[in-house]
This record gives sequence, C-alpha cells and structure tokens, in this order.
Amino acid sequence: MFEEKLKEFEPIFYPKSIAVIGASATSIKVGSLWVVDLRSAGFPGLIYPVGSSGGRIGDLEILPSLRLIPGEVDYVIVAVPRQSALELLDDCAAKNVKAVHFFTAGFSETDTQQGRKLEEQMLEKARQGNVRIIGPNCIGVYCPEHRIPLLMGILGEDGSVGFISQSGGIATKLVTIGIARHINYSKGVSFGNGIDLDASDFLQYLAADPKTRVIGAYLEGTRDGACLFNTMKEVAKAKPLVVWKGGRTEAGAQAALSHTGSLTSSAAIWSAMLKQAGTIEVHSLEELTDTLLIFQQLGRGRGIRAAIIGGLADGGGGNSVAAGDACMENGLKIPPLSFETKQELSKLVGEVGGILCNPVDLSQAQFRGLATLFQAIDSVVRDTVSDVVLIQEDIEILLPIYSRKGLEEINEFFIELAKRQNKPVIVVLPPGSVEAERLQIEQKLLAASIPVFCSMERAARAIYRLNQYYCWQEAK
Repeated sequence: MFEEKLKEFEPIFYPKSIAVIGASATSIKVGSLWVVDLRSAGFPGLIYPVGSSGGRIGDLEILPSLRLIPGEVDYVIVAVPRQSALELLDDCAAKNVKAVHFFTAGFSETDTQQGRKLEEQMLEKARQGNVRIIGPNCIGVYCPEHRIPLLMGILGEDGSVGFISQSGGIATKLVTIGIARHINYSKGVSFGNGIDLDASDFLQYLAADPKTRVIGAYLEGTRDGACLFNTMKEVAKAKPLVVWKGGRTEAGAQAALSHTGSLTSSAAIWSAMLKQAGTIEVHSLEELTDTLLIFQQLGRGRGIRAAIIGGLADGGGGNSVAAGDACMENGLKIPPLSFETKQELSKLVGEVGGILCNPVDLSQAQFRGLATLFQAIDSVVRDTVSDVVLIQEDIEILLPIYSRKGLEEINEFFIELAKRQNKPVIVVLPPGSVEAERLQIEQKLLAASIPVFCSMERAARAIYRLNQYYCWQEAK
C-alpha cells in the first residue's frame, strides 16, 4: 500500500545533498544554524550554504546562488523572506531539485488574501518545474537514521515511531519529549501550511515505510477532508495511527487559522471522522506521547484486565484505592485475584495492614525484607486473571525505608521480572520531593523497555487505547 511514495520521498528523507538558502557567515542567522546543525548531526551527504553575503561557514564556501552549486541538489531549505519565493522556485527547477522546504513564514497564516495568492503562484511554479514543496511556515523533515535533525540540532536515536505535525513547535516537543522518554523516531515532518505535500502525502509515506510501526499526528485542519479521511482509513488498517486534533474550540480554531492558515470543522465532526477511520484520537501532547510510548514498548495489546500493586511501602492503602478508581474510570477491568494468589500473599505478608485483593497493597512487606516483597510481586504477576500489571513506585516513601541500594535492587527486580515473562509490567512513578532520583529511575526503566508513566490515569488511558486499536482491527 502506497509503495510508490517510498521512491518519491527518498530525496526528502534520504537526500544525497542539501542546499540551505539564507546562510551567512553570521552564526545567528537561521540558515547558518541549519548548516551548523546538519554538520554537527553528521549528515552524510553534501551541504551547500547559499547566501548573497558570501564568506564561509567553517570550511564550506557560501555560494551566492543556488544555480552556481556545482553538483546536483536533492533538497533545499529556504530561510529568506517570502518575496524571494517565486524566484527561488525558478532556481530549484533549473537545478532539478526534488523538494524545497520553506521555513519562511508570512503567507496565508498572516495575510489571507496576499498570502494565499502567493501560495497559489508558488504551487503553480513548483508543478511546472516538477518540484515538491514542504510548507511554507514549517521546520521540515526529521530523520535520525539519515542524520537530519530538527532545527536547533535536535536528533535522538532512530526507532520505529513516525510522526507528522502541522506545527513546528509541537514537532519539536514530540522529539524532545521522545528523547526524554526513550520514544525513538523513524521519521518526522513539520509541514506547516501544506500547500503541496500535506498530511495525506506524509501519512501515505509513513504507512509504506518499513521502518515505521506506529504513527502519531498533530493536525489543525485540512484543505481536502475527503482525501485525508480516505488516507487515514487506509493507513489505520496497516499501522496504528494516533491523532491529536488541534483547534477543537472556537479559540483554538481561530489560533489555527493564524498559525498555519488551516480551516477547521467542528470537534464533533473530526471525532466522528477519526473514529470511522479507525484512528486513535487523543486530546493533548501528553496523551499523544503516552500512546506512542505504549505502542512502541508493547507492540500489541494483551488485554485490559489489570492487576494493580498500589503500595510497596507505607501509605499504600489509599494509593491502591485511588489506582483502582483511575484504572476503571479509564477503561480497564480490575478482576479479583485468584484464591491461590490471595493465600500465597497472606502467607508472605500477612493479612493485617495490607490489601490482598486487587488492587494490592504490599506495604507490610517492608517488615519482612526485599526478598519477600519480590516473591509477593511475582505471585501477583503470575496470576492468570490479569493481562497486565501496573506497579506504583513512590520514590519519596521508598527511599527512606530501603535506601538507595534497596531502591536499586527493587528496580533491577522489575527489569528482570519484565524480561523473564510475557505479561507487560508497567511502572507508575509519581512526581514528588526527590525528583532527581525519580528521573534517574525512570530513565533506567525506559532504557530496559519498561513503560513508565507519572500517573495511574495516564498509564490506564494508554493501555486502553492500545487494546482499543487491536480490537478494532480484529473486528474489521
């Protein structure tokens, strides 16, 4: 499906050469930063800085014109005022450029009549010259595998998550949050006003891309709703597609018009369209990244029956109650533990001061040592009544009781537990007064492919959406 996009988009995500228009020897210019970032990231192809002032960026000569570049150019980044757009497209056609990315803003998003007219002229010239346009008003493509960073040099490790975004700011946050949470991207793109290549084009490419397993999208509007709907429907059949629609309220819709020139429909119409297409709708950046993380780490849904361990030390009773509410209110089922598991837990930790049903409070295990705590957790995980296990780990409570050494042993146990059996183990690490230690543990668990969330609500919502998608696929 959409295999023709692989060849068409190869010069976009795997260009052999990139020209940057608007470079200067002054490093504060955006064009110059792009050149520096490409070099620092280790882009393997040729880089051609272009700017009227001449000079050099490191050992690269700044050429006065795109037409004077001695070799072929696949991809062009434009960071000069919009008045030069039409002339630049003539230059691109003359050089047989495959795609041009306009970082330049000031089109339909700011000046509706004049800006739209200029966009129409740009599109006409691009089609005459057989050049594809990304943007304008965007930060373009991102491909860690081919060492193409986002603006400001943000790179990260390559992986299996693809994304598209009409907003450059959202694209940047997706990558920076992704780096922090070990969400590793195959490809990404910020396409801004999308006057030529738009959401449908990039979704089709990511659907065909063998290195992408799950796709995230931030959309504000579309110029062709029917095409987008049909594309999303086809993409969702092949891969999970997680969509955050911006501009759902009147204020948001007005901001979207000023941001990317997007005309939006009502939130109800979008929600109905996304549901019909088989996509997974989310409503915030947090929900989008949570859902991408769970798809990356777990791959497929295993079920929505959850076992919850709400307390590893003091204060576990209230946490267990709250965790049960959070999970059931967000679509999960909390089945009672088997009689055998309850009996085993009773022998290990006793029945006084804890909760031995589901959710489970194992806080009394602190008086019997880590070995007993680990046996009790293992017992809950082995119980066949659950498909997934969620463990709340309150660092600020555990640290004084078990010390840093004990805390390290607990998390090493979680990693070992996740490796030796198939049932997903998910850890909830709420923020607290020992944030440095919490972040360190989060990084360790994420690096071991254990999903980590800061609240039980967010974890439950992500698990439910994972399973919702695969239930939809099976019912097709």
